[in-house]
Amino acid sequence: MREDVLSDVGYLGLASRLKRLADRLQADAVAAFDTRAYPIQTTHFPLIAALAANGPMAVGAAATAVGVSQPAITRIHNALQKMGLTGTRTIEGDNRHREIYFTPAGEALVADMRAHFWPDVRAAAEALCASPDGDLLGLVAMVEGRLDERPLHQRIEDASDAARLRIVEFTDALAPHFDRISREWVEDMFRLEPEDVDIIENPRRRIIDKGGIILFVEHETRGIVGTCALMPMGGGSYELTKMGVMKAARGLNAGNFLMKKILQRARRMKMTELFLLTNTKCKAAIHLYEKVGFRHDPDIMARHGHRYQRCDVTMSYALPAPG
Repeated sequence: MREDVLSDVGYLGLASRLKRLADRLQADAVAAFDTRAYPIQTTHFPLIAALAANGPMAVGAAATAVGVSQPAITRIHNALQKMGLTGTRTIEGDNRHREIYFTPAGEALVADMRAHFWPDVRAAAEALCASPDGDLLGLVAMVEGRLDERPLHQRIEDASDAARLRIVEFTDALAPHFDRISREWVEDMFRLEPEDVDIIENPRRRIIDKGGIILFVEHETRGIVGTCALMPMGGGSYELTKMGVMKAARGLNAGNFLMKKILQRARRMKMTELFLLTNTKCKAAIHLYEKVGFRHDPDIMARHGHRYQRCDVTMSYALPAPG
């Protein structure tokens, strides 16, 4: 049986395995170019594709179009220029910048490949990737989009941090942590208001005894570092409130971890509405709320915004329909 370490280690070797696959495909592409007697190399394709699709382009625009660096585009152009396939000229109406364009020889080469080569490449690649499990290019686009959102190295740290985090339920002994964390984040940007003080000093009366929950996130070495509550507001309505992570513990992914867990609890509870009140200064928090599915809701402002002077953003969460 053939040993394949990269296959055996699974996702641990994803980058190396994709690099190996890319090298195999590149080698096959070189062989195809040689068979058809095309003078270009596979590394030239990004710029050729950009110019073929868009016409003459500035270096920066071409780099953005294909997702490579400007120096890479310049190197490709220099190689193609030596073969007489591309040139540069001043952009019309903008003497400060230049654009890359196909020479007549370049245009003739692209026309030939477009008619006699690219259709064969597309058909062969499509047949190679055909699978009943899904579209490979769609999966590639999905991974690229997720990497744009959060690079892999950050995701590795997130996974490491998440392994050190756990959820702890409220007890009266933990009430001082609820007070301390809530005061810290509020006073960092605002002043405590009467509603803040009543909630953080009376969590059992205001939240727990009414059927709400308070969760804490605990780090294996730093202890309790964050908290969040679901506070009953009557008639099946709940407010997500006092979501906060200690400033010294930021960067541990505790906020994302806590938000995920408290929304899991919310979806299991009998509630008709889940909303929150915040302020435009809390940009990072608002981004997190939007990412997990909260939407800006002016109706919440009309009904609940008066409870805090600082409240100028209200949001609601789309709860699953009752089963």
